[in-house]
Amino acid sequence: MVRSADLFDPDPQDPAPSGAPRAGADAPLAERLRPRDIDEVIGQAHLLTPGKPLRLAFDTRRLHSMILWGPPGVGKTTLARLIAQRFGAHFIAISAVLAGVKEIREAVVQAQAARAAGQPTLVFVDEVHRFNKSQQDAFLPHVESGLFTFIGATTENPSFEVNSALLSRATVYVLQSLQPKELELLARRGLQASGGLDIEPDALRLLAEHADGDGRRLLNAVEAVAATARAAGSASVDMALLQSALAETLRRYDKGGDQFYDVISALHKSVRGSDPDAALYWFSRMVDGGVDAAYIGRRLIRMASEDIGLADPRALSLSLDAMAAYERLGSPEGELALAQAVLYLALAPKSNAAYVAAGEARELVRRHGSAPVPMHLRNAPTRLMREIGAGAEYRYAHDEPGAFAAGERYFPQGMAEARLYRPTPRGLEARLGERLAELRRLNRQARAGAAGARGEPSDESPEATPGDGTGD
Repeated sequence: MVRSADLFDPDPQDPAPSGAPRAGADAPLAERLRPRDIDEVIGQAHLLTPGKPLRLAFDTRRLHSMILWGPPGVGKTTLARLIAQRFGAHFIAISAVLAGVKEIREAVVQAQAARAAGQPTLVFVDEVHRFNKSQQDAFLPHVESGLFTFIGATTENPSFEVNSALLSRATVYVLQSLQPKELELLARRGLQASGGLDIEPDALRLLAEHADGDGRRLLNAVEAVAATARAAGSASVDMALLQSALAETLRRYDKGGDQFYDVISALHKSVRGSDPDAALYWFSRMVDGGVDAAYIGRRLIRMASEDIGLADPRALSLSLDAMAAYERLGSPEGELALAQAVLYLALAPKSNAAYVAAGEARELVRRHGSAPVPMHLRNAPTRLMREIGAGAEYRYAHDEPGAFAAGERYFPQGMAEARLYRPTPRGLEARLGERLAELRRLNRQARAGAAGARGEPSDESPEATPGDGTGD
């Protein structure tokens, strides 16, 4: 699919000169708020502040081919349109999802016509990683000849998804997810354009969290919130209205009614409470009632992870073996293997530390969004990745004393190290807790030593708890 327009045409779907009217009131909010000037862009300060690489291209009017690599909703299409606008270029947009070599040939014809009229051409390929090798190769002679400037947008690593020949002719710019404060600013713009709605601070923060770094997702949410506010006759957005607008409905399929869930709950609680007799009774009640034994087996696997965990890792293995035995033998022979698992789970030492840690980790991810992977932890299989610093200064643990890189940090930059896993003093987990305490002691010692060598106070502080992210 090819769409083109002169940048000074009144078509609202194409970029307009600064000061020109925005898209019509019936257009999506994301389109109505699309920046008309580079200074209106929110985010990407590492590329767009004065003196930074992409800003220099704007300010010096040096148009060049490039790959814009970043997650969804961070402004790749917007930047391409602004570049075309800045240079007065004929803008041709191609969607790699819908287009092929035929559309590339059409773009070449348009570029030739624009050149004859004395106008440069910019060809923007969205999701360029979806083009195969031959389709990407079709651009090469025209980029080489200068017929048009090529800009590709991709959410995938261009080292793997873009042909090396095309990659060598383009500068790769890495775009980043929008930060919470940037999303809050964008949300305020959206609410202002949606009738001047006010929003409470807590609701604004939640709205930014919901977007998870994606500006388009944020503005779509703002549209939903604004529609809910208009329906409610409200001029302000509070937590209740926000949750009403963005609620995710969860539907439960009630296969056997309340009694079914009551009995499985009783089995689970009997296992958790270490009562093998009661657990076996409730298991037998379910089998006698015609409950699919495979369902019971799946629940036992869940119990082994939720209530026993690393206090006795054999519980999970035994549950999986019992499930496999039932699948091989069927009923009634296979049910004995499940009964054996029920008894073992009930008698095993209990720990929900892994279950709690996994839940707190999900909450940590929800609050911090898609925090970038630190450069020293990134994979660097290509020259491009090495040039941007991926893998630099990584310490290979097997080369360190005890195969442990004491003092190394593995959380995203700017995020406090959270103590998610807190072993119990029961079963094997007691020994794991001793090991974890020793590793944490070595980390503190190494970091204090490194700070002292730099003549700085130690930056060791209590690790963040999942509750507030600020520390113990």
